[in-house]
Amino acid sequence: MSYPRIDAHQHFWHYSPAEYGWIDDAMASIRRDFLPPDLAEEIRPAQIDAVISVQARQTLVETAWLLEMAAANPFIAGVVGWVPLTDPSCPSLLEKLAGRTPLKGVRHVLQAEPDSYFDRVSFNDGILHLRALNLTYDILIVHHQLPAAIHLVDRHPNQIFVLDHIAKPPIRAGENQPWADNLAELAQRPNVFCKLSGIVTEADYTSWTYEQILPYMESALHAFGPTRLLFGSDWPVCRVATTYSDWVRTVERFAQSLSEDERKALFHSNAVRAYNLAI
Repeated sequence: MSYPRIDAHQHFWHYSPAEYGWIDDAMASIRRDFLPPDLAEEIRPAQIDAVISVQARQTLVETAWLLEMAAANPFIAGVVGWVPLTDPSCPSLLEKLAGRTPLKGVRHVLQAEPDSYFDRVSFNDGILHLRALNLTYDILIVHHQLPAAIHLVDRHPNQIFVLDHIAKPPIRAGENQPWADNLAELAQRPNVFCKLSGIVTEADYTSWTYEQILPYMESALHAFGPTRLLFGSDWPVCRVATTYSDWVRTVERFAQSLSEDERKALFHSNAVRAYNLAI
């Protein structure tokens, strides 16, 4: 292929129980450090050339650490960091950080917040500062929060948003409604992209099948089309349910029905557009 393939969603961490308490006993296999050399070993055989590193802790220390690793590792094409969007210092912090080229977006873990948080004036004021700096906002939510996400996006029609993990549908329960309808409604907003990531970890870690997750991937493709869907691994979280290479192969299998240009969009062009990448 004649283009670099991009993984639009992965994490790094120095593991500690205090900072990563969400890694429960069922995910014990990822209770260790995951750093750029570990990822480099996995992306190479999977023919992935570049990645977007996404925050896993809600601290400025985390953002600075990710930016340092991006500067030291050319395969990290961009960083989605965290900043205190609700803080009055947010505008000055963003301007300072945006001057560091690898910062391409910002994320706050909305899945841990009540729906009322989406309406907070200070939170929305923070998002208002992103567009002028060409920064994307990553939406991390659970499926039942989609209506709140739709209202959030409607407040910011000129801001680029990327939905993480297809909004974590209830795959284990075998349900797709109202998730599928709400996803399609969100996709009506042309300023929203969606990551085809974090899917197998919403199914049973040990017994999921391609046939089980296929309808959810098809719903995402139908909603966003091939021009707003991004490949993402959610490494190393994905490792509790699959290997890096196997997830890449799963998405490649799904993309077989797409044209060559559409596959390029999924694995390259859409990430470049969503995150203003120079790759």
